[in-house]
Amino acid sequence: MEKPALPEFTSRLSRGQLLAVLLWLPVHVLGFPWLMTALPAAARLTEAEMNFIVYAAGTLFMLLACGRFLRREFDQLCDHPGTVLLQICLCYAAMLAFNLAIAGLLSLLLGGEELANPNNAAVLDIAHQDYGKVSAMAIFLAPIVEEMIFRAGIFGSLRHRSRLLAYLVGMLAFSVYHVWGFALSDPSLWFYVLQYLPVSYLLCRCYERTNTIWGSIFFHMLVNAVSIRALTILEELL
Repeated sequence: MEKPALPEFTSRLSRGQLLAVLLWLPVHVLGFPWLMTALPAAARLTEAEMNFIVYAAGTLFMLLACGRFLRREFDQLCDHPGTVLLQICLCYAAMLAFNLAIAGLLSLLLGGEELANPNNAAVLDIAHQDYGKVSAMAIFLAPIVEEMIFRAGIFGSLRHRSRLLAYLVGMLAFSVYHVWGFALSDPSLWFYVLQYLPVSYLLCRCYERTNTIWGSIFFHMLVNAVSIRALTILEELL
């Protein structure tokens, strides 16, 4: 029996929009982290406030540079809301299963030591400063910025050339992005790249199957909302 054909993937940034998104990538990944270490003390900003400003600036940039793309993609969302909702639910269920498997693998690699994801720890640290701003950043701002960079920009541009390459590069780029800043000072933390591969894959899949960037944005929002709440509850219990 032949496998059912994938729905046509038509989501695509224009050349100008793609250039803008890819130019923002080094600003977001390299420029802002440097700024966040240099500016807060001088400007008397907390780390939570600085993170909020960074992602607010990124969201504003994406709206200005890619507003037409986001508007067109929203039409696609409105045309097929049931499909988008179904894919988000399927991807979230798959993520839970994948996460259990990856947690077991990491536990074996780390010799049974307790998992201590450095990115999660950093989010919790700044959440103590201002839970409201950190929640708004993680749930509403970060998904727009990161989905425009890693899905619409990297995955989307490669998807029209090679589906396999799009998945490989898109997954690896997103996973490394969440770990590299910590792993540069402690190479053992590179193991945590594995923890981000499942959600990286599923964000790409959700974008591909819904054929709208809003599919992966809303899925990303859901993941972050549940994760940040779960982390704070877990910390309270411990």
